[in-house]
Amino acid sequence: MVYILQPNLLFFGSISSLPMGFLSKVSELRARARSHKKLKKNKQLQTVEIKVKMDCEGCERRVKKSVEGMKGVTSVEVDPKQSKLTVIGYVDPNKVLHRVRHRTGKKADLWPYVPYDVVEHPWAPGAYDRKAPPGYVRNVLNDPDPQASALARANSTEVKYTTAFSDENPNACVVM
Repeated sequence: MVYILQPNLLFFGSISSLPMGFLSKVSELRARARSHKKLKKNKQLQTVEIKVKMDCEGCERRVKKSVEGMKGVTSVEVDPKQSKLTVIGYVDPNKVLHRVRHRTGKKADLWPYVPYDVVEHPWAPGAYDRKAPPGYVRNVLNDPDPQASALARANSTEVKYTTAFSDENPNACVVM
């Protein structure tokens, strides 16, 4: 008799001569490999940051538990001072956001802030936000408001004028 255990593996003999648990191990390994490939193929490792207001330790625990059980999540971090939830894993950001909203009943949004150093004009209208944590401003370049994003971008002449004169390095002055 010929038994096909895998497409590339043939076994000659009877099933009774196989070691105990061999077939279950083979099928388990194949199933695990299929599910791992499926996760890798569909989604990439992402860091999803969500803004959720947390008042107490119970809120922190509830928000963290709501996401920990999701398929594909590798780690969950909660920062209550910034009202920030960070999820790392093979997940879809919109599904994580929906799950947090549904399970906790809290208002949740994707993290709208970027570090102060990343934005070219952090003082532009629309970039400054009083609710932003220290060292962060609103991400205006991804903002749907076209006026705010146009004000936040520096055009080439602005960059030339700001770098032409420097008190710190007088040798870099173009005019002198």
